[in-house]
Amino acid sequence: MLKQCSSGSNALNRVLGGVLLAAALTLGGCGLLPEVKDETAGWSAQKLYAEAKDNLNSGNYERAVKLFETLESRYPFGRYAQQAQLEVGYAYYKDNEPISAIAACDRFIKLHPNHPNVDYAYYLKGLANFNDDLGLLGNLVDQDMSERDPKAARDAFMAFKELVTRFPDSKYAEDSTARMKYLVNALASNEIHVARYYLKRKAWIAAANRAQVVLKDYPDAPALEEALGIMVVAYDKLHLAQPHDDALRVLKLNFPHSKYLKGVAIRDKAWYRFW
Repeated sequence: MLKQCSSGSNALNRVLGGVLLAAALTLGGCGLLPEVKDETAGWSAQKLYAEAKDNLNSGNYERAVKLFETLESRYPFGRYAQQAQLEVGYAYYKDNEPISAIAACDRFIKLHPNHPNVDYAYYLKGLANFNDDLGLLGNLVDQDMSERDPKAARDAFMAFKELVTRFPDSKYAEDSTARMKYLVNALASNEIHVARYYLKRKAWIAAANRAQVVLKDYPDAPALEEALGIMVVAYDKLHLAQPHDDALRVLKLNFPHSKYLKGVAIRDKAWYRFW
């Protein structure tokens, strides 16, 4: 009996000792653990920016982001802080973090709408959306576009359009214009892909409506020819003589040698490979 009590007492002491140790670690842990030294303590804004740029140029994007953010928090005013806000967007973009890159660009545009380099913020925002829309998976497999959301492509187009409209003399305007043309064709091809899907499902009205979007929103896109062909087929299946004849007449007038005059074949080509 006495041995059992002693064992129980020892066990209780061990439990109490553990509780006290945990409390000591909680309350005074800072004194027990080694202090983490901030190597950037005392650095000037210029030194922080230079170090961040070195990391950015060498591909250490995560470190660059941390240094740019440290710079802005310590020196929130002045040209280094403004430039850091812009550079951090580029660091996120290079680190394949498009959402963070876009957020950084939007923040810079909101805070500095008249900044001399705000055109670059629009351009970078467009690039982040542009590359996000293509994506790694989309480049590797023929992904069904009906399973993809073309929102990123639209957002990229709007960013490039804003740049070209507001800053026509920007050094980024020419490349932005070229990317806008690509995006118009891609978005039009997206509508065609979905219209073909509806044709395959014999959803004639839905197919005709998606083809009409191409005529209305993307009249200069290469996909216009197939859009007219889809409308001819869909209206024929719906026994709508007048719309069918109108679509056929426009197709013959603009594309007299079109293969779609003989009908529309169902193709499974990935939307982005037309380019």
